[in-house]
Amino acid sequence: MLLALDTSTAFVSVAVHDDGQVLAGATTDQPLLHGERLAPLIDDTLRQVGAIRQDVTAVAVGVGPGPFTGLRVGVVTARMLGYALGIPVYGAGSLDVLAVRAVDEGVTEPFLATLDARRKELFWASYDEDGARLDGPRVDRPGDLPDHLLVVGDGPVRYPAVFDRTSPPAAPDAATLADAVAQERVELVDPEPIYLRRPDAAVPGPPKKVS
Repeated sequence: MLLALDTSTAFVSVAVHDDGQVLAGATTDQPLLHGERLAPLIDDTLRQVGAIRQDVTAVAVGVGPGPFTGLRVGVVTARMLGYALGIPVYGAGSLDVLAVRAVDEGVTEPFLATLDARRKELFWASYDEDGARLDGPRVDRPGDLPDHLLVVGDGPVRYPAVFDRTSPPAAPDAATLADAVAQERVELVDPEPIYLRRPDAAVPGPPKKVS
């Protein structure tokens, strides 16, 4: 039984995959509650299929790119579960998962997948019509992204005036992550977060001398 977690966006998403299919999945309806909602959502999703954590045989986690705090919650939780249960943990790029979802939902041409990077920027990568990554991931201002491709993800939602050609979906989800990892439709990577830039918070430097 594969447990999938994604906290690369403002929302928390969890899914359970077994016997070649997604058995249950859920996404929070309130943003920015990663620390408070992930553990209860894992237990609720497992309960839906009559399972407990000890029934899980592998964990998949979206490794971003994404905002520092939320992404860290998901990756650390996945690694702790792997350690506690003695099971493998697989990472997958969240933009790659978004690309798989876009192809599954009907995108049939090359496109850009985008996620909110805050600071008026977007994380993005480009993909061919089959969802294979061609470039990225990168972080840039919306107006600096390639302007000749269809765009999916956060970009069209947050900056509708910037993008002319857009399509759903708006975000990756754990159900797609679980299915993509189980079918090896995405590159499997170490469960290490992809930030692309330094976090907003920083350790203060030494105090300046008073002259």
